[in-house]
Formats: sequence, C-alpha cells, structure tokens
Amino acid sequence: MATNSPLNVALVYDPRGHTFDSWASLMCELYATQQLEIPSPQTDWHKWGNGIRAIDVFANEAIPMTDAFNNWQDWAQELVNAVNPSVN
Repeated sequence: MATNSPLNVALVYDPRGHTFDSWASLMCELYATQQLEIPSPQTDWHKWGNGIRAIDVFANEAIPMTDAFNNWQDWAQELVNAVNPSVN
C-alpha cells in the first residue's frame, strides 16, 4: 500500500508539562543519530535550541532562532508549530 507521507518527517515533542531537561532529553532520544548534546543543569537552552537547526531533517523547516524568545517553552512551542504536521 503506497502512502503519500515523506520518509523524513521532522517531529517535535509538545513542551507542555516538561522541564527543559526532560523535553530536551526526549528530543535527544528521538534524534539520537544526530548526536544532540544531552542537557545538563548547565546547558544554555538558547545554544542548544539553535543547534537543532543543524539537524538535516529540519533543514527545510522554518526553525525559529532562540534569541527572539525569553523562555524555552515559548520557543519550543514555535518549533512545534513550525515542523509538526497540522491535524485537520
């Protein structure tokens, strides 16, 4: 059975209900082959978030830069909106 869905679909976990560490850890697991930095309490979320842009599956997506956001949750929600397929 043929499908019309692309092979490399970028997906992002919903950040609601997570700390940065837990959300970023899920993203590291989801994109393990990309070798994202595993977050620690010293991780700068701005730097980590901008590193997401280097992942090949996100190359053609409108990934927001983190410097336009005051907190990681707002940035992560915009990331979700940019890459996750909308539900109709």
